[in-house]
Amino acid sequence: MSNFNSDGPSGNEWDERGDLAWNEFDWERYLREQDESIGRYQKFYEAALDTPDRIDAVAAQMGWSLEDWTEEGGEIPDSDDDEEEDEDFPDKGDVYTLHKNPIFIATKAITQAMQLTWTQTAGQAQNLPAPVSLSLLTALHRGEDQAIQAIHALDFGDYAMAISLFKRALNVLNSTFALLNSDESGRQPTVVAFRAYALPRLFDLREIWLRVINECREELDRPADPEEDEE
Repeated sequence: MSNFNSDGPSGNEWDERGDLAWNEFDWERYLREQDESIGRYQKFYEAALDTPDRIDAVAAQMGWSLEDWTEEGGEIPDSDDDEEEDEDFPDKGDVYTLHKNPIFIATKAITQAMQLTWTQTAGQAQNLPAPVSLSLLTALHRGEDQAIQAIHALDFGDYAMAISLFKRALNVLNSTFALLNSDESGRQPTVVAFRAYALPRLFDLREIWLRVINECREELDRPADPEEDEE
């Protein structure tokens, strides 16, 4: 997906870099930095909500490359200087995990904001049927879970599995639309108000996941490199 290039390589890159000698403090600091990336995306996204091309606009603000995110090698160049730095690895800026994947960041930012908003809204509502509240919250969590599994498949380079899992996430998304538009939900002012908030975000998630599916299919249809076959 053009504006969602990964910040680092996937696949077997960990094997090539050897042991990563980090302690719990190092990883906690790293994970906090990635949490800040999600928060930054949320801030940019909310500010751009009235922009028609907000998905691409926010990606540009995040500094994500216009190159195809499925391209091997990511954004970390394989120069001679990098080979020297690999000996002294790790440089925290070079470490890639799923948490740096732009699709992961975008999905987490949008879904977590909806989950938090619905939890707060439903918690303050009076006379809101518990089945309605729980069903909607469960659907939001299920959609996120399926998408995160799909992003894991992407990082392993299994594009066919990623497509299957993203399609599952889209099915859950359709179920969420159905819940928001049901007759029972239409009788609940709390759900009606949340629906106005959630619909543009759900449509954006669908757009992001469909873009990824399309690029996965392009990757699968790409002719194999003869040199790779010889190896």
